[in-house]
Amino acid sequence: MGETIEIPIWLAVLVGLFALVAVLDKLLLPSVRWYFRKRFNRAVEKLNTKLQLKIEPFKLTRRKVLIDRLSHDPVIMQAIAKEADASGTPPEVLAEKAHKYAREIVPHFSAFAYFGFAARAARWLSQSLYRVRVGTLDEAGMAKVGPDSTVVFVMNHRSNMDYVLVTYLAAERSALSYAVGEWARVWPLQGFIRSMGAYFIRRKSRNPLYRCVLARYVQMATEGGVAQAIFPEGGLSRSGKLGEAKLGLLSYIVKGFNPESARDVVFVPVGLNYDRVLEDRVLLAARGAGKPKFDSGPLAVLRFIRHQLWLRITGKYHRFGYACVSFGAPVSLKSFLARTEGALEDQIAALGNALMEDIGKVVPVLPVSLIASIMLEAGSLSKIGVKGAAHRRLKDYAARGTYSHIPREDEDYAVDVGLRMLEMRHILQEEDGVYSVVDENREVLEYYANAIAHLG
Repeated sequence: MGETIEIPIWLAVLVGLFALVAVLDKLLLPSVRWYFRKRFNRAVEKLNTKLQLKIEPFKLTRRKVLIDRLSHDPVIMQAIAKEADASGTPPEVLAEKAHKYAREIVPHFSAFAYFGFAARAARWLSQSLYRVRVGTLDEAGMAKVGPDSTVVFVMNHRSNMDYVLVTYLAAERSALSYAVGEWARVWPLQGFIRSMGAYFIRRKSRNPLYRCVLARYVQMATEGGVAQAIFPEGGLSRSGKLGEAKLGLLSYIVKGFNPESARDVVFVPVGLNYDRVLEDRVLLAARGAGKPKFDSGPLAVLRFIRHQLWLRITGKYHRFGYACVSFGAPVSLKSFLARTEGALEDQIAALGNALMEDIGKVVPVLPVSLIASIMLEAGSLSKIGVKGAAHRRLKDYAARGTYSHIPREDEDYAVDVGLRMLEMRHILQEEDGVYSVVDENREVLEYYANAIAHLG
């Protein structure tokens, strides 16, 4: 009993380290976590006093807790039981799949990452690439949105810059949660995007269990008051035209909505337009059947960045014209359902169509789109002819309540801006005072004219 036992020094050190970790985990780390959590909560409370749409507790809930809640949701459990009966797969296997889907979907929002870095980076990048402008903004309508309402921004999808631009412009109002496709599920981008509150979705998945888990997460977030931003078109426009609504996420929101509840869902239509879309030629090249939307790869992106840096160094850099965002009148889901007759599926389809129409109304007219639409119709014109056509169109847009961004409030200058940008990109050419379309770049001209084609 009293004998001495000898052990190697390395083993004694290892045991000591394990003991120290145990002491830290049980005694010190809980108090440290409590201290930082308290500071975090104070920071969020202070932040909420500045935001119109507050950061709701659901968004701040620990990710592990949300994953467990989602995995064990009664709707999910019923879906598991139903699929087990239909396929003969053990419920335990399906439950593990549902848990895997939940881990894949649920974000890990960090207010510090969003407001401390992402919003500032979005502002810097947006202003570095474009002259950013806000077109229309229904301040009176936004002021009427109840404090208990869930706000969902619905936008046309022109570029991957949409995420960056709207994050920057909405940062003073709220932290937005985006649905992000599988393109962003790469290290280290994946962790950063999760910390911004975005959730990943498999757009092409038809797995009923996966769709059930995704639907329940969207519904839980909506019930929890999380401000969201979605693109009803589903993906980037390859032609430049405003597309039809794909009803996936909208249907999840509507089907999980209880008109009798105190919380309303309010959709805010958002229209975006650019004088230059960074991916325009890539999107046009992807219009062929069977082609992916992006086939340029990381090397092409790096070459683009290197070229832009070289232009900055040599003093030849010019921003890509104007980027403009307009916000339309908010649409209450309660009110919409109350005045829309028919089955629920018909109401969802009507809502999708109505929102796309509202988005179309607030898409701003920019110099490049204006000149592109004129030149596509005319083929060739003198500068005087272009200016005359532009003045007539701008007058017509103003009469119909369509917002046109006119730099310096000078229509002649707006025409000069549009012509210069299209000529610099070899889409238009000028000879003896007459502008004409460069044939090999006609489809690029069509792309920018299509941005406002729905305006007539």
